[in-house]
Amino acid sequence: MSDTTAPSRGLSRTGKWVRGAVGVAVLFLASEILGRAGIVDRSYLPPASSVTARAAELVGDPDFLFNVRVTLTAWALGLAVAVAIAVPLGLVLGSVPAVNTAVRAIVEFLRPIPSVALIPLAGLLLGSGLNMEVPLVAYAATWPILFNTMYGLQDVDPVAKETLRTFGFSRTQVLLRVSLPSAAPFIATGVRLAASVALILAVGTEILSGFGDGLGMFIAQAGTVPDGTRDVLAGTVWAGCIGLVIDTVLVQTENRVFRWHRAQGSGAS
Repeated sequence: MSDTTAPSRGLSRTGKWVRGAVGVAVLFLASEILGRAGIVDRSYLPPASSVTARAAELVGDPDFLFNVRVTLTAWALGLAVAVAIAVPLGLVLGSVPAVNTAVRAIVEFLRPIPSVALIPLAGLLLGSGLNMEVPLVAYAATWPILFNTMYGLQDVDPVAKETLRTFGFSRTQVLLRVSLPSAAPFIATGVRLAASVALILAVGTEILSGFGDGLGMFIAQAGTVPDGTRDVLAGTVWAGCIGLVIDTVLVQTENRVFRWHRAQGSGAS
């Protein structure tokens, strides 16, 4: 007797968006009710509609848009530096055991150090602005890319590697022809994770440093002004929306470029 039970499937893309929209709507209504009813002081939690209106007003503020541009510049440069460092280093550490053994202790020592703890030192050595932000963002974004690259190399088909070696291909040629393409989906996932970390660090560095420009500096300065909570929350909404857009673009790009990898995973399961 054949099994006619259909395999369980996850939510469709539309279903996921609907659930996300419902969650946002619930949070919006809760904030609106708490603010309008006076349950929470409006100076601490303005109604969501007021915060949303202020966030929309900021679109026409040249100074605010300049701050957003500064943050995105630090984010993009830091992420680019992290990719340029982490991918080659991950390929070397993942494919040359001797180098991995020699460097592993240093990597494990540096990895747990939070980037925000380095802000005072970076400020003293590098000054303010992009000179300080970009290295800190790059430092934080390097780790997801590095370890995903190394993990991706472990997923390479050993038969394909041995086949190329049998035909006389060098280690570098095997790395470029087999290992790197096979690890590319994992590297892309690492870049996507690093993009979120980079944005958090860019905004957080601006808030904690106390000087310079950027979206984080806008939020920090708004917090020092009486009744500035609305601007703080409006800036936070902008940061969240930017992060959502970046993640959505990277996810869609990853799904399109590496559709073959998803098909392999579905087939294996």
